[in-house]
Amino acid sequence: MRRIAFLLVDGYALLSTAAALEPLRAANQFSPDLAYDITLLSNTGTRALSSVGATFETRYFRDAVPLFDLVFVVAGGDPARVSDPALMAWLRQADRNGVALGGISGGAVILARAGLLRDRRFTVHWHHYGDFDALPGTWLLERRLFVIDRDRYTCAGGSAPLDMMHAIIARDFGNRFAERISDWFIQTEIRGAEAPQRVSIAARYGALPLAVEGALELMESHIADPLDQEQIASLSGLSVRQLQRQFRAALGRSVMEEYRRLRLETGRELIGSTRLPLSEIAQMTGFSTPSHFSDAFRRLYGHEPSRLRQPDTQTPRS
Repeated sequence: MRRIAFLLVDGYALLSTAAALEPLRAANQFSPDLAYDITLLSNTGTRALSSVGATFETRYFRDAVPLFDLVFVVAGGDPARVSDPALMAWLRQADRNGVALGGISGGAVILARAGLLRDRRFTVHWHHYGDFDALPGTWLLERRLFVIDRDRYTCAGGSAPLDMMHAIIARDFGNRFAERISDWFIQTEIRGAEAPQRVSIAARYGALPLAVEGALELMESHIADPLDQEQIASLSGLSVRQLQRQFRAALGRSVMEEYRRLRLETGRELIGSTRLPLSEIAQMTGFSTPSHFSDAFRRLYGHEPSRLRQPDTQTPRS
């Protein structure tokens, strides 16, 4: 059982909140055991007021010890104006306790103001892109539907939490169980983390066996913390041998060859779009050392990763 808290900041969008909560409720309904223990918290008291006036009964965050497995900050309106020192301290304490943190809709703005998105890829609702232009620092903001980077889970709000929760449930219980949840909500198209900035997996790869498509979705949502091939096969509902056979037939590459290619592709994008040191990019793409990253990069692209950088962008950040 995973303990997940949702910290609802007054003015949060009801749609985003429901899209995050309902898949977890359904997972509890379909699982023989309690899959997720859900706690609703508020930044104002025992009720959290949504943007349309509806409320949830909640616990005041000050009365909750931050010892969950995952805490999502759900915010709409103007999250850049949230400046409660006690809230920021509570989130930082959660991070020190080893709690994974997430932001839904404008929640990433609050995480950033608390200093909890440094060196993490993340996303936010497009309405809040400008908030990061006004915040000091270098931000790895990606204009994607959702981003999972190690212990940070962020999504753009609206209906995007449905897709992020599908990725989380698929990781925890396998693709077949996650698809059962999606079918329950008549979610006929499950969008990958790259949407809408990149076209769907089917459009990029063409027609694929369902297990291969599901495995690729798992890979794209686990770039910084790679799964091993046994985990991927198990979550895809096949044996390693069966999944390898389908990957080679569909893509001409093994499971882990394709996974490495996807991680290196993400690394190449980060090299070209940020000033991050290669050591940090190696960590963000799941490589144990910078030399391991460079060796793999050179084998795939035929040159060193540093070649993509102009001389004035090779200096690490202070």
